[in-house]
Amino acid sequence: MAVADQLELQLQHGTIIAGKWKGGRYRIERLLGEGANGKVYLVESRGRRYALKVGADAVDLQSEINGLQALARQGTPREEPFLVEVDDFRDGRGHEYPFYVMRYVRGKPLADYIAKEGPEWVPLIGYHLLMRLAALHEAGWVFGDLKPDNVLVAEYGRAQLVDYGGVTAIGSGVRQFTEVFDRGYWSAGSRTADPQYDLFSFAVLFIQLVEGKRLDELTRTLLPHSRVPAELLRLAEDHPVLAPARGWLRRALQGEFGSAREAAASWQRELHRARVARPAGSGPRWLGGLFVASALLLATTIFWLVR
Repeated sequence: MAVADQLELQLQHGTIIAGKWKGGRYRIERLLGEGANGKVYLVESRGRRYALKVGADAVDLQSEINGLQALARQGTPREEPFLVEVDDFRDGRGHEYPFYVMRYVRGKPLADYIAKEGPEWVPLIGYHLLMRLAALHEAGWVFGDLKPDNVLVAEYGRAQLVDYGGVTAIGSGVRQFTEVFDRGYWSAGSRTADPQYDLFSFAVLFIQLVEGKRLDELTRTLLPHSRVPAELLRLAEDHPVLAPARGWLRRALQGEFGSAREAAASWQRELHRARVARPAGSGPRWLGGLFVASALLLATTIFWLVR
């Protein structure tokens, strides 16, 4: 049996993927994206849409599959499973490829959402993203390659993580990363997977979304020995969106949070203080939305605890 050494596969619209072991059939609609270890397609099966990721190496995909399976066990009974199926398929030339099928996440790429809705939505999106990271960490995994391309945003700032190619078991070396979001690049710690690694990336992501041009200039001009978290914090000093979160950013960049859930709670407290300090009616839209979202989240948690 021939096995592909690298992913050169190009799946065209209308192609049917038939699972070798479980018999699932998926019709390719279009390419959603591709990364270092595979390609993700939008597919249709029995009237429903999914995201299907195909790779060249089953071992390479196994770590992210394990992470998704652990994350699925954290979900509520009413939540649609994130991981739907894992299988192999064979192309017309006899090459065999591993694939897995995920829930299709509807939303806009993070940068597109911010460009349309404005940077005042960044803090609310950040809150939802921190809660996603908390669930992943509590299942024993780190996301690793946190960057704008790997976040989709639905209505009202609800953020979802996508492309789990960098997911890594806590305690192992991070599998994939992007330099500017990597704490090793900023001389702020190792590339060992721990919750603080993702929180560092989150802080840089937050800065990059609001001050992308200045961050790009910083990375071009700083020498390696000068790349330190203090340089990142300087970007937040006077910015109207970043400044209220400067204390939070400092703690995240210095690895002072014990968990993403602790970081999310601190995020709320910091932004609440900023909201109280503003004159009535002067705050941006996300401040009110953040606390509405928090109340809904709390109500949902209580419901599942007492039912």
